[in-house]
Amino acid sequence: QVQLVESGGGLVQAGGSLRLSCAASGRTSSINDMGWYRQAPGKQRELVAAISSGGTTDYASSVKGRFTISRDNAKNTVYLQMNSLKPEDTAVYYCNARVTIVATLKLDYWGQGTQVTVSS
Repeated sequence: QVQLVESGGGLVQAGGSLRLSCAASGRTSSINDMGWYRQAPGKQRELVAAISSGGTTDYASSVKGRFTISRDNAKNTVYLQMNSLKPEDTAVYYCNARVTIVATLKLDYWGQGTQVTVSS
């Protein structure tokens, strides 16, 4: 089992910045990829950014150049630095950790979510 606890959400004006953190506990040695997803009201949950255990990153096109995902494996923590925030970034942000059991079986763990609200 893996437990994830997010922090760092809040209310910010457009153009501002926020940094989200997600601390993992439990069987952290089994975690491969970690990432951030978001879900706005009435919309599906979408990938924002992901980072592999080796540090390879991937971003949604809507956040490229504004958001940066990073990972501290020693602290079992993943971060999302969000700059130049826009009102359309408003959503609940969820931390994700993926554990590979075998090549064809992967488990996803989720945090409780943290609200990010960007005012115009």
